[in-house]
Amino acid sequence: MNSHMSTTPLALTAWLIAVPVFSQVPNDPFPDPIEATESVIRVGYTEFAMLPDVGGESARPMRLVDEPVSERLFVNDMQGPIYTISYEGAVRLYLDINDSVWGLPVESTGRERGVQSFALHPQFGVMGAAGYGKLYAWLDTRDREPEPDFVSGGGRDPHDTVLVEFTASRSGTETYDGGPPRVLFRVEQPFRNHNGGYIAFNPLAVPGDPDFGQLYVGVADGGSGGDPMDLAQNLGVVFGKILRIDPLGSNSQNGRYGIPVHNPYVSDGDDHTLGEVFASGLRNPQGLAWDPANGNMFVTDIGQNIIEEINLVTAGADLGWNTWEGSYRFISRQAVALSDPRSQPGVTFPIAEYGQLDPLLQSRSAAGGVIVYREDKIPQLQGRVLFSDFPQGEIFHLSADDLPEGGQDGLRRVLLRDGDQVKRLLQLVAETTVLQGLEPAVRVDLRFGTGPDGRVFLMNKQDGIIREVVP
Repeated sequence: MNSHMSTTPLALTAWLIAVPVFSQVPNDPFPDPIEATESVIRVGYTEFAMLPDVGGESARPMRLVDEPVSERLFVNDMQGPIYTISYEGAVRLYLDINDSVWGLPVESTGRERGVQSFALHPQFGVMGAAGYGKLYAWLDTRDREPEPDFVSGGGRDPHDTVLVEFTASRSGTETYDGGPPRVLFRVEQPFRNHNGGYIAFNPLAVPGDPDFGQLYVGVADGGSGGDPMDLAQNLGVVFGKILRIDPLGSNSQNGRYGIPVHNPYVSDGDDHTLGEVFASGLRNPQGLAWDPANGNMFVTDIGQNIIEEINLVTAGADLGWNTWEGSYRFISRQAVALSDPRSQPGVTFPIAEYGQLDPLLQSRSAAGGVIVYREDKIPQLQGRVLFSDFPQGEIFHLSADDLPEGGQDGLRRVLLRDGDQVKRLLQLVAETTVLQGLEPAVRVDLRFGTGPDGRVFLMNKQDGIIREVVP
């Protein structure tokens, strides 16, 4: 465990990190570009639903989940609302977390802040069960008055990120009918970027399994750049981790959630290691998915300036950051060491990665959502891991049964058929925003959602339209 702190004053460290290095171009470990035309999968799409603007701003959806008992989809907007969508596409406001009645003012300025993610307890629709009606939200808030449960030990404390639980009295009502949220824990953020991440319950776990009802919580490295306080490698802090907690338990330090006894560090007896930690060494985890065929768990992690990655995650895994960026040793924002890749024992290196300088992509590329498709509704996608590049709306696929071992050679593209043309999502959204009287979109921040019977949905932060993938 690397728990040392920087000896450089934090204010100076943050300033140095923030100064752009205009004279340097990042080195590129992948000079051979991603294959643009070979093994491309072409799928269709329909415009399934449209989320309303909030204060004149397009919706910024992050997560879409299926609730089979009431036959609805739930989707959030980073600005605060959570909507339900019927399986036919009818949108209804379910809950606005930013409503002043809840006392949780959402900090949603900028692209990276807001309601980061949410999850429904697997017993959400099971009347009489302990998890009945429970919805969990992971959000940034301007309210910094309560004492945080977790701190970084430095930084500027611009806002807090909190995990909260809403409990509906009746799970099937059109709008939320429960009381105020219960705060499970609160994180004091050192910087404004790299805050929360994806949260989810393992959809494969059933009652009686050790993993049933355990909530996975992605926490980014706290921000600035380069992880200046070495938080991701410090097992004594939550930053740069995937946590696993029991939201209905009470054996945590604050007594408001549980720490599963089968978490990898629970039995260490080390006061400097958090029992909540499931995996470490992440920079900004934005996607989480399980393979229905074999239980493999995947996470996408946004890189610094050079490499984007997708990883296979196991209990106790160290995914490398900030010692490694992808398969290569991290040197600075502008460089990784090209010699001796993947050479540290005990580090879990990516199954696939790609370079931000690839000609397919625009600058500031970022690995986004991920799903594993095992259904037969869209035969072209069967047996494929799908993950996205946020800004460009690029969708990549790779084999779920023959996972690669790093690099970008295994990546191929998924394109959307639009009449007699095939396009990436950014092209479609740019055209739509022009029709909406807006400037053409220059990025989309693509996310995936899944519904019943193998339905796959594409969300973006520019035109408010949720598109459904069709064969």
